[in-house]
Amino acid sequence: MTVIEAHSLHLRYPGGRDALSDLDFAVEAGEMVFVTGRSGAGKSTLVRLLACLMLPSRGSLRVLDCEPARLRRRQRPALRRRIGVVFQDHRLLPALSVAENVALPLRIAGAGDGEVDKRVRAALDLVGLGARARSAPDALSGGEQQRVGIARAIVHRPALVLADEPTGNLDPQLSAEIMALFERLGSHGTTVLVASHDLHLIRQLRKRVLVLDQGRLVDDFRPTPGG
Repeated sequence: MTVIEAHSLHLRYPGGRDALSDLDFAVEAGEMVFVTGRSGAGKSTLVRLLACLMLPSRGSLRVLDCEPARLRRRQRPALRRRIGVVFQDHRLLPALSVAENVALPLRIAGAGDGEVDKRVRAALDLVGLGARARSAPDALSGGEQQRVGIARAIVHRPALVLADEPTGNLDPQLSAEIMALFERLGSHGTTVLVASHDLHLIRQLRKRVLVLDQGRLVDDFRPTPGG
């Protein structure tokens, strides 16, 4: 199944600057793909498009067999709920506990208390924070907060997880641990796309890499098995 499909994808900001130009690529179910490039290359813009937080100026984009540009405004939240998004700055609510932060997508979707408790426990266990469920976010380290962000993104079992510079504020060891979590999601069949400038870490993982330069796709690198 093709999870993401872009043809001549283009995004122009209101001021006239082209953020993305004529992108053509597809991502299949279960793939883990990196998007890299220099600052300003268009990585975060692409993530926002794929998360249906923005719409393309022209070209076509299909995400989870839907075309966001063809959906009515009131239909888009349903598509967004099928996608998990991890941000660099965590975006945790300080007044809520770790478990309450992770539960937010389920609460918004109207899940019952029993289902919420079960899924939150499973998500926190997966990221190694089962013992911190009742902690306040500001009692956690930066790496732990990022893990909470990942748990929140996967608690509703999305088919697609998007991450925008998820290791940008972490040291190399924590960055490797976070990427290992994403790799584990891929092994469970979740499609994962990570925008990152950490070329050293990307090379270590030996996954497919989309390279952007000034909004254009200049390379689609696929490592050879065992190479």
